[in-house]
Amino acid sequence: MDTSDLHGRTAVVTGAGSGIGRETALLCAQRGADLAICDVDDDGLAETERRARAVGRDVVARHVDVADREQVRGFADAVGAVDLLVNNAGVGLAADFADTLLDDWDWIVSINLMGVVHGCHFFLPKIRRGGHVVNISSMAGYLPSPGLSAYSATKFAVRGLSEALRVELHERGVGVTAICPGVINTPITRSTRARGRADDPELRERLARGFERRNYGPEKVAQKILLAVQRDRPVAPVSPEAWFANGLTRVSPRLAGWAMRQVFERAP
Repeated sequence: MDTSDLHGRTAVVTGAGSGIGRETALLCAQRGADLAICDVDDDGLAETERRARAVGRDVVARHVDVADREQVRGFADAVGAVDLLVNNAGVGLAADFADTLLDDWDWIVSINLMGVVHGCHFFLPKIRRGGHVVNISSMAGYLPSPGLSAYSATKFAVRGLSEALRVELHERGVGVTAICPGVINTPITRSTRARGRADDPELRERLARGFERRNYGPEKVAQKILLAVQRDRPVAPVSPEAWFANGLTRVSPRLAGWAMRQVFERAP
């Protein structure tokens, strides 16, 4: 798909009320696409809609919890045919496995994994030939990530689903890419649910400030998403550390595990 000019195309973006979702939706709009966007953050969604309409785009905006299959079904029915599907909506959970409640597992799987499943299930029949599916995974979708076991499990699953779908959809002329952003300064750094030793306000604030100082913003991720679609990449790391981690896990999984153990053991 030529993502440099999206006039005449429709892009669906979940979790478009802030962060990567908002910036991806707005970049699509700036390049000519009409939008179908959703979020549970009504105020954030309204702001994204306003900015997209300001550049002359048609926008369908809905309050949708991607964990709710009937809400996603209704959203898809309201949209019709699409060209680009970006399953972006997601949540974070910082907790050692022993501190992760079973209710936490239900919550994070319902959004991070089943939200992607719901998006694909209801929108894939509507994607035109030559279209593309983007599923947001994570650097934690290939790098051993102690202290993020539940989050990492969902992101590994999203990457695996994406790679399997890519093979299945090849004959339909539909591409699939798993995006693995890395350390990105988005609101999720402060909204992430935490348990156990991770549930420390001072630690959360230090991490959030570290992400802010890193200053790799979601607008850069949006640009890399459309570039990955243009190049039809199966898996696309985004930030430099995501590329490094991807290379390390491919070259030496044992070394990657050792490195993450050192980080984990030195954590407060």
